[in-house]
Amino acid sequence: MVSQEDKAKTKNWVTKYAQKKGYKLNPDPEMLDLVIEGLANNKIKYGKGYCPCRIPSGDEKEDRKIICPCIYHGDEIAADGSCHCDLFFQNADNRKKDEQQNDSVE
Repeated sequence: MVSQEDKAKTKNWVTKYAQKKGYKLNPDPEMLDLVIEGLANNKIKYGKGYCPCRIPSGDEKEDRKIICPCIYHGDEIAADGSCHCDLFFQNADNRKKDEQQNDSVE
């Protein structure tokens, strides 16, 4: 069972990470809460913060790839605007900067 304290710690961590990387968290409060609860639950269940949208295989080396933030999140956010879990989203300000850089390259 995930406590409110576990969820608060997880939310604090993902908030700091998002700010550091220039992302924003899911703007839908219900969805954000579900993803944070899943992440906190995986930390309790497996001892590691595996992405709630991915299933650990039991292979420690492979499963390291899906510890949040997983190795896939950066590419997913760049391509789709959010990671697979819909936890981290591209910040609109960053998207504009990327588009301006792409326009100046062409």
